[in-house]
Formats: sequence, structure tokens, C-alpha cells
Amino acid sequence: MSDDGINTDRRRFLTTSATVVGGVGVLATVVPFVATLTPSAKARAIGAPVEVDINGIKEDELKLVKWQGKPVWILRRDEKSVDALVNLDDELRDPNSEVDQQPEYARNHYRSIKPEYLVVVGLCTHLGCSPKYVVEGDGEPWGLPDDWQGGFFCPCHGSLFDLAGRVFKGVPAPTNLIVPPHQYLSDTRIVVGDDSGES
Repeated sequence: MSDDGINTDRRRFLTTSATVVGGVGVLATVVPFVATLTPSAKARAIGAPVEVDINGIKEDELKLVKWQGKPVWILRRDEKSVDALVNLDDELRDPNSEVDQQPEYARNHYRSIKPEYLVVVGLCTHLGCSPKYVVEGDGEPWGLPDDWQGGFFCPCHGSLFDLAGRVFKGVPAPTNLIVPPHQYLSDTRIVVGDDSGES
């Protein structure tokens, strides 16, 4: 105890204790606050890229995956279907994909990186309905032309798209189906939602 009656050891102990308790209180307040600023696992998953195994997709088969809460179709086209795409230009609104509905690497007749595979968001560009995949020869139940070569038909308002997701003339849909960013990790795996490694 000092001459003026103050116990400096006790004061030092109380000051240190108050500082520690205050620090713990601040930390207990800041940690939950900072945690609210980071997106939840569900929110991260909605926007996160999706890795897809395409190994088991047969010719003329459509695989559905979800990305950003939207349906994404991966269609494996046969050689005949791929070859026929170049013959439809006169019937299509945007045959050369001039409207910005796809990344630069999909701005071709196939609207894809590899002609065999088409990757598109499965929502009609008219009002966001989900078109039906209709293979060649199955157009009659939908009232499609006899020479239907396969593609996508939106029964809600009658929009038609070819097997590259290009919109036909004279239908309500204004633009081609959207091609999302994607890249191939290997011959059997792709990532939808990330094309940072694609050149």
C-alpha cells in the first residue's frame, strides 16, 4: 500500500480484469455481427459453379442440372443433328448468334465449345417457361411440322428452338436460349458457371 492509502496492486488487478472482460464482450458482439455479413452456405451454393459428369450421356439424351436456381440442359447431339444445324439459317431469327446470349467461345452454328455437346439454360427467352425437348420424328403430338429435325418447343406460347437453342422466326421468343459460362475439365467433366480457364 502506498503512502496515500491506494493499493496499486489491487488497482492494477481491477484494471486488467475490466480490460479482459470488456475485450471478451467486444469480441462476443463483433463475431456474430461479422458472421451475418458473410453469405450462407445455401447462398454460396446457389451461385457457385456446378461440376457435371457427362460421361454417361447417350446421343440425343438431355441431362438436367441446376445452376443459380435455373435448369441447365446438357444435350449430347449425334453427328447427323450437328451436320443439320448449318441448313437452318434461313428459318432462324439469329442464326449466327449475334445477340449476346452466349460467351464468345459459343458464338458459332453449334453454340458450344464442342459440337457434340450443347449447354443452355432451359428457360424460354419469352416469359421464362421451360420448353420441352422434342426429338426428331416426335413433333406430331405437339403440332410441329412433319420435317421437324429436333429441338425445343415451348408449349405455353409456341416458341421453337433448334438443337443449338437458336430461336425460329415468327415465334414469341425474341432471342436464342442463353448459353451459360462453362468449361471442360476433361472429356467427361464440365463446370457450369465458370469459364475462367476457357480460352
